Amino acid sequence: MSRLKDKFSAQAVLQALAAPALALLAAFALSSAVIMATGKDPFHAFYVMVDFGFKSDSQVWIINKAIPYYLSAAAVAIGFRMNLFNIGVDGQYRVAAFFAAVVGGALALPGVLQIPVIIITAMAVGALWAGIAGVLKTTRGVSEVITTIMLNSIAGSLIGYFLSENKLGVKDGNLFHTPTIPESGRFFLLPTTPDPIYGTVLIAAVIGLAYWFVLGRTRFGFDLRAVGRSESAAAASGVSVRRMVVTSMLLSGAVAGLVGMPTLLNKSFSYGTDFPTGVGFTGIAIALLGRNHPIGMALAALLWGFLERTGIQLEFEGYEQEIVGVMQGVIVLCVVIAYEIVRRVVLRRQQSAVGAELSAQNAPSTESTQAEKAGTTA
Repeated sequence: MSRLKDKFSAQAVLQALAAPALALLAAFALSSAVIMATGKDPFHAFYVMVDFGFKSDSQVWIINKAIPYYLSAAAVAIGFRMNLFNIGVDGQYRVAAFFAAVVGGALALPGVLQIPVIIITAMAVGALWAGIAGVLKTTRGVSEVITTIMLNSIAGSLIGYFLSENKLGVKDGNLFHTPTIPESGRFFLLPTTPDPIYGTVLIAAVIGLAYWFVLGRTRFGFDLRAVGRSESAAAASGVSVRRMVVTSMLLSGAVAGLVGMPTLLNKSFSYGTDFPTGVGFTGIAIALLGRNHPIGMALAALLWGFLERTGIQLEFEGYEQEIVGVMQGVIVLCVVIAYEIVRRVVLRRQQSAVGAELSAQNAPSTESTQAEKAGTTA
């Protein structure tokens, strides 16, 4: 059995290395074919991307861009681990950032209190918004996909209603925004050159560690994953499926509430009509690309930021602006397909190894049984 375990561990390492390598090769080949179809040189495009992407100012830009992407992916991945599709992260983080900005702009507390109040407000609002979908799923059987999509639309309408001059907004030219958060409510910046890195990168790091520990090293995480694998089996073992559904949606929404904090606390200091949107949908792609693993999602978020940053330079070089979007889609598809192919290959090899091991163990017992029968007959 030790040999069998060694084989399985070696196959696990093979799967971990083979799938990304296969995905990168396939993505490189398909992206090259797409660029060549436009009449451009793909090798020059990749050279421009690498050269521009590794400049110091580009690295800072990529890291800052990757922070909300990573938080969004973590929020989506919490649902994925339980077989829930929280497609409403985009609405959850926007409504959370809006009300957190309103609270932050209305208070004038010391920074040690102001910042936690803003962050807790964002997490509470995000959890509440996602919890609606969890409650509807457990009490009325409504799919979380439908409810979260509808809640995205409601969130946009709610923000549009309150973000006006006569309510919670302030008019600034052609834009409306919430009252500006005072200096005490702004997150620190890491002093790097030529531009600073957002201090909210520490929030992303804490969320990543908490995600790894809670989902992978606690009884709660085991129950959550068990429900995702089989609700009937989890219920038979004493796990409350309804409670786990609502809890996971609340956790997913709470993390989603943090997605807007890098922009709110490190850049804009208010929520306006120009606040970034669509980050929640990007998080779905990054969660898939990172295979719901905290390190994998971090690398995927950095890769996404790298593609967006270098795509700007590709436009200056005369390449079509849609090239980067095509490359992002190709990479996600290649990763999903590559992991599935490698998983099936490894599964077949494991089944063959188990069969061979069991046959080898049963062979001596069969021979001894035949010898005993022969002795009895004699």
